[in-house]
Amino acid sequence: MLRYTGHPLYDVGVATLAAFAGKSDPATLTEEDLDRAAQYMAREYVREPLLKFLTVAFPNSGFTQPAFKNAPERRKAYAERVLGSYRAGTPTATGQKCVFTGMPAVAVPLKEKDDIPPGRAFRQHVPLLTGEGIINFHPYGDAGLPVSGPAILALQALPLGCAKVGGRLLAVHSDNTDIIYHFASKFLEHNRKAIVLAQEAGSGKMPESPRSQRTLLVETLLEADRMQLEAQEGQPFSVTAYHLTNSGQGAALDIYHLPSQVVSFLAEMHRAQYRSQWQTIVARAWQLPPTGSRRKEPQDFQPKYNFLYEDLFGLPANARRFLRVYLLRTALRRAREMSDDPRGTYSLREEADLVSWPITERFLRRIMGMDRERVEAIRQLGDRLADYVARENDRQFFRGFYWEQRSYDNLRTVLLKANIAQVKRGGAPLFTFDDYLLVFEEGDDVARPDWRLARDLVLIRMVEKLHQQGWLGRNVESIPEEPLEESSS
Repeated sequence: MLRYTGHPLYDVGVATLAAFAGKSDPATLTEEDLDRAAQYMAREYVREPLLKFLTVAFPNSGFTQPAFKNAPERRKAYAERVLGSYRAGTPTATGQKCVFTGMPAVAVPLKEKDDIPPGRAFRQHVPLLTGEGIINFHPYGDAGLPVSGPAILALQALPLGCAKVGGRLLAVHSDNTDIIYHFASKFLEHNRKAIVLAQEAGSGKMPESPRSQRTLLVETLLEADRMQLEAQEGQPFSVTAYHLTNSGQGAALDIYHLPSQVVSFLAEMHRAQYRSQWQTIVARAWQLPPTGSRRKEPQDFQPKYNFLYEDLFGLPANARRFLRVYLLRTALRRAREMSDDPRGTYSLREEADLVSWPITERFLRRIMGMDRERVEAIRQLGDRLADYVARENDRQFFRGFYWEQRSYDNLRTVLLKANIAQVKRGGAPLFTFDDYLLVFEEGDDVARPDWRLARDLVLIRMVEKLHQQGWLGRNVESIPEEPLEESSS
């Protein structure tokens, strides 16, 4: 009766009905399963705390229409007409096909109005549609969309499978149906508990998630069993969230997308060899508690943002800044002006233990698609420079390499001087011509467009190795005062 089609709102509604029945495959849902879900919606959608909140999804519907406040029989009739139209005995003779499923559209009108064609859905039935009577963007000027009974039931179930964030619905979709089901079931479970608690407390307000929409998305994604399978089997998938309101005061939609390479990277970070260090990096990216005598006590504070999670949505475009801030521990200038942003306090002097080449290497391969040969050349150059610094105690070179990121000519001079000094001492060159070209140049004194990124990556490897060798601990003063990263999301 029901299956996923690729339409995000419909699919989330289908997953919600499946989760309500405790069945991961919507194709196994029976009419009895749908009856139980429809009965629950008919009961809860006409009373608090959902009554007010549903205006975000279905304004002016029979559930939320103020004119129906003192007419329970009209609400009951609306619920039966809309929520019960999936039943096998419902006539389906309009000759039109449902735009979501291809099934015959229902033959009953979805609103008690003679001029509304049977089986046509409008904004009060399907979020983000146009209102009644508006013929623009509809074939042949026929207003509304033809829908089948199962489709309209799934769309009515949509709010139960969404999180409430910022007064809107957060619906999460994916090209992996296990992930669609995971989010819908998690949000449904939370919502049903919240409804009971609100009713017991006599509250008319549906509680919101304490997290921002992007942080909540990543946090919930990481709880999915499918993430563990992806890490083991390498079956990538993407995730897209729709943060929407269908309110009559102004419909709006924001879309947040995590591409498959970002999801795969997150899955890898929960493997045993990366997990501990990665989780420490994530833990130091949570919003800080407010300060001041009039603010909440820290123990009562619920952070809204994890800034690392938020910055994942800018990848791969902001990859260099992500590397510098979270993996090289470079403080953000603008973050220092905000008391709740921990990125303003990052310091390589204090957090050298968080610098990890293995994590960086997976970031380069997964997020940036850097070829293996260049990644290995960068690692080897970092190793040789770190060994040189530790052996010769060349703090001047370390400081010079650490600072130089504005002028390529200056960076090349710093490296050539160290290489010449190494040769004069009778040692092997720190790098060959071919090594240097592969890391920094395209040939004939033409710097690679990403030479600054290459410099950061060599520095990450140097810092990790010098920390492991104990040189950084003995020469903390050799780490310059932190250069600040200018840009901020």
